[in-house]
Amino acid sequence: MTLFEALRRECIVAGAALEDKAAALAAVARCAKQSPLLANVTEEAIIQGLAEREALGSTGFGKAIAIPHCRLENVSDFVVGVVTIPEGVDFHAVDDKPVQLMAFIVAPQEGSNEHIRLLSAISQALRSRDAITEIVAKKTPEAVLESFLRHASGELDRKGHTGNHIVNILIQDEVVFHDLVQVFAGMDSSSVSVLTSENLSAYFSKVPLFRGLWDHEPGGFSHLIMAVVPSELTNETVRRIEAVTGNLDKRTGVLLTVQELFYCAGSLEN
Repeated sequence: MTLFEALRRECIVAGAALEDKAAALAAVARCAKQSPLLANVTEEAIIQGLAEREALGSTGFGKAIAIPHCRLENVSDFVVGVVTIPEGVDFHAVDDKPVQLMAFIVAPQEGSNEHIRLLSAISQALRSRDAITEIVAKKTPEAVLESFLRHASGELDRKGHTGNHIVNILIQDEVVFHDLVQVFAGMDSSSVSVLTSENLSAYFSKVPLFRGLWDHEPGGFSHLIMAVVPSELTNETVRRIEAVTGNLDKRTGVLLTVQELFYCAGSLEN
């Protein structure tokens, strides 16, 4: 399921005024209940599900954004909505700053992969501070919806592509690695793998022949993300990577390679 399919037009609120996080979660539940897909779920059940997820760690991820979400019984399909709070609300966000935009997901118990893809798509759509400012400034639900959809228009379409590239990105910065995982989270999990690696210095230090000659400290953070990407999406994938890393020609600690695949068959377990 794509973000465009899951976003419910009846679940958009513009210009809410909320006192605290509890009020914000209650507002999400009221908004979500506007969808006929949640007719068999109470507001209280939605609030409880959201609160249980928040107990694992705030979904206020910083930069004025929160993405509250939960999985519930008796939900047949994904419900995504948006609530804007121009004056902001204390959401206990990781950067301790008020949240002005909540994009929420109420999901079925099943469908973890689709849930991850929707979270990734929302995160990517709201990466730009300009996008958040524009959406929050809109005065009507219709305008909020139009602005949000426009900024989400780069969502990766995985249908109908045959040619593939393999994208390898070696990362030596743990913070950058966690940001890049979000870029790849929206893809089919059977086509993306993460491998733990070691720098060459770690191997030199273990070879008796080179003992005493290699002065560098072995070890350090080093991970490899390897993804099979439809060729039509390769440029967009590289653009999203550089949105996280900056211009790769001007930085160290990240190495990106892209190769054309001659043959690709099979898949990996999730």
